[in-house]
Amino acid sequence: MPERPVSAVVAATASRLGSVAEARLLLAHALGVEPNRLLLADPPDAAALARLDAGVARREAGEPLQHITGSAPFRTVTLEVGPGVFIPRPETEVMTGWALDRLAEIIAAGVAEPRVVELCAGSGAITKALATEASAGSFHCVELSPDAWPYLAANLAGLHVDARLGDMADAFGDLDGTVDLVIANPPYVPLEHWADVPAEVRDFDPALALVSGEDGLDAMRVVAEVAARLLRPGGFACAEHAEVQVDSAPAVFVATGAFTQVRDRRDLTDRPRFVTAVRAGRMVP
Repeated sequence: MPERPVSAVVAATASRLGSVAEARLLLAHALGVEPNRLLLADPPDAAALARLDAGVARREAGEPLQHITGSAPFRTVTLEVGPGVFIPRPETEVMTGWALDRLAEIIAAGVAEPRVVELCAGSGAITKALATEASAGSFHCVELSPDAWPYLAANLAGLHVDARLGDMADAFGDLDGTVDLVIANPPYVPLEHWADVPAEVRDFDPALALVSGEDGLDAMRVVAEVAARLLRPGGFACAEHAEVQVDSAPAVFVATGAFTQVRDRRDLTDRPRFVTAVRAGRMVP
């Protein structure tokens, strides 16, 4: 049987999946080429088609595309992901962009190497993007899950990041009062909304990275307290939350009494997505 050209294989695969984009990604993975080089690739041989068919079957069974390919894009970087670690979402890219803008302002104000801490780091997506895109910075992150840790370590390899495995509640005591920016994408799904979470997320993303108490804000309360401890006066905090927490998430930061300029911000779909705040107090000369 003659080999089919890449375009024909993509079309046939897309008809099974209902997505040309997913068909292209799975075929590129089966061929071992970058997706943007797919149309230049040789026609897939029998072995590549077998790998593709196996990947398509997994996708049809509901497994996340990122688990099948072992990677996920995030802003300008690519992450290693798989079972045991939360798959980074496009919505989080907006918050990361906001953080990059603040870092640029801090650097322009004369801070040569802003100090940044990520809480609930997961795969290390946010820290990798910040460390890659920012012109300067000292980057630190903490993750609780031993299952997520190998992915984080692999993703941050070579970036000179201070990455720690442990509980964010007592992390980085050596940095108290010296940090310029704290960022977090904590678990925030309320228990009462667990049944509404899509099966693909419920069944494959770790529950530790998703659910956080009855109102979904248990981890957010810790984030706010830790940010208050770590930040220097005038330092920035930002944390992602669920759409239903448009009022309750900012209220968590207000309740600490440690922040000013607390406000909620929207993602690319114009939905409430993350809270930002500024550490109160005066800078000491």
